[in-house]
Amino acid sequence: MPTKKTHNGSAAETEAAFYDALNRADLDALMALWADDDEIVCVHPGGQRLIGHAAIRSSWAAILEHGGLHILPSSLHETHTLMSSVHVVIEGATAASGEPAHLIATNVYAKMPKGWRIVLHHVSIAPGPAPIESHAQILH
Repeated sequence: MPTKKTHNGSAAETEAAFYDALNRADLDALMALWADDDEIVCVHPGGQRLIGHAAIRSSWAAILEHGGLHILPSSLHETHTLMSSVHVVIEGATAASGEPAHLIATNVYAKMPKGWRIVLHHVSIAPGPAPIESHAQILH
């Protein structure tokens, strides 16, 4: 496994690096952000629960083989403690048809000795139009 870059500042730094790696289709950078724990979990929209590095890496490799995803996270709702942070974001994306789409993602981070790492990424398709919030913000 490649050496992991340290993201000690915050879970938000790790989240920004996660979406940057997705948008650049950088599988190694993406996987370097996950915790070393084999109990990590990823659920893609409409997909099965994937547990562990091998299953998660394989799924991202298949998704990213055609290039980056062009996802713009916004409307962060964050809950955190000293050692964990739960982020729920709206992911703005473009559907295969070319139409704008939005997804709801839950990203869970844990503070590890080498910094903040992803322990769970769960995305679901959101029904209807993207929500409009008066205090909505573009993240990262």
